[in-house]
Amino acid sequence: MAFSVVFHHDTTDPLAVISAPPPNESSHERAAREEREIEAQRISNLIDDEIRAERAVRKKEENIVKILLLGQSESGKSTTLKNFRMRFARDRWIEERASWRAVILLNLVRSANTILDALSQEMDNADPDELNDAFKFDDYYRQYKVRLSPLQAVESNLKRLLGATDDVQPRKQISPTVAPSGPPEFFVRSRTWRNFLQTTRGSDSELSQHSLQQDLPILLDSTDVIANGKDDIKALWKDSDIQAMLWKRKTRLEDSASFFLDSIDRLSARDYEPTDEDVLRARLRTLDIQEHELMVDDETDVPKWKIFDVGGSRTQRHAWLPYFDQVNAVIFLAPISCFDERLLEDPRVNRLEDSFILWKAICSSKLLSRTILILFLNKMDILEEKIRHGVMVKRFLPSYGDRPNVTNDVVKYLRQKFKDTVRYCSPEPRVCHIYPTSVIDTKSMSVTLISVRDGILRGHLKRADLF
Repeated sequence: MAFSVVFHHDTTDPLAVISAPPPNESSHERAAREEREIEAQRISNLIDDEIRAERAVRKKEENIVKILLLGQSESGKSTTLKNFRMRFARDRWIEERASWRAVILLNLVRSANTILDALSQEMDNADPDELNDAFKFDDYYRQYKVRLSPLQAVESNLKRLLGATDDVQPRKQISPTVAPSGPPEFFVRSRTWRNFLQTTRGSDSELSQHSLQQDLPILLDSTDVIANGKDDIKALWKDSDIQAMLWKRKTRLEDSASFFLDSIDRLSARDYEPTDEDVLRARLRTLDIQEHELMVDDETDVPKWKIFDVGGSRTQRHAWLPYFDQVNAVIFLAPISCFDERLLEDPRVNRLEDSFILWKAICSSKLLSRTILILFLNKMDILEEKIRHGVMVKRFLPSYGDRPNVTNDVVKYLRQKFKDTVRYCSPEPRVCHIYPTSVIDTKSMSVTLISVRDGILRGHLKRADLF
């Protein structure tokens, strides 16, 4: 038998009226109501906890400067990130430096194999007159292919060591009618690469020791093969006929190829340890987004930076947009030395023109309207080398006109073009910091990064005062 419970409440108190239990409530109904109220209170407490946690995260992120590194593929983004880490995360950089040995050896071997591929194609496809009169590719050159054939296996082994599994493919045979443009692309996933770094840093952990036991024999075997063939590799690289053949076939080597090929004696030593410059020049293309946290200044309230390096190839640019929200600064890299080059993804497009198109899109974005813009006119060293060898800028950039074919004049002209884009395409007026750079020059980049850091911090603090 259910009993009704009658509650009396103060009718002059609106809250009491609202919260009062229903009249003539039975004990069973009361128990059910109280159970619902307890559950509602539990949910309310969870919501309050989530709100407090979200506020704490937002408060914490107010003291984090978020920076995007943008630019086309091979513009120098990854090398810029390495400079930041070398300058502002030195301890971690030193811990990871030895892990880059496999990447450096892979860069060296891929360059050598690219030359061998081009040589093989030239020998197979050229007629006897060309062989005798132009390049004199006799049996002496043919022996290189046999003596250096183990480098193919070294390349495959190093790729697998760095994280490639199903992605490892034999080096593509190029049609006789098509000149080889360079080595086939090789990628590792960012997460795989981070795991490789963590397990090869020389830690005392069981996982690291197990990894070292597996990786060291591969590295030493690869080093021995390179050492055994280093004299042949040097002879190939320094042969003027080979250089002429590479130029004729428009064979494209990585920017760092000459650095590693010229350093083969040092790199092929069993006790070789990578230097800062070796790591800066080493190229490893990664898929996905790379994110790094840096402590750039202990004397301010915003010491922590998050730097995002997003892929620059055309197939990866769709991933940029989500990172535009709440970003403090964009560092855009425009490789101005590429005025005479074409995109690998689309040979119809000039690489410098592609940089202008990307820059215009970034300047025009409303999401980035209050974002600090920093432009690196990168690869100054390669630009100077091309101009020194007589490459005429106006041939590839007609708008350059009759201006002097001198590095400083070229840089001044391009700086103004990029600056005009900021002026005419930005949703609202803003300052753009422009730096001519060669990101492999550690001394000049150290000075530039300090200037960039100070400019970003001033802009961040100014922006904070507006809200």
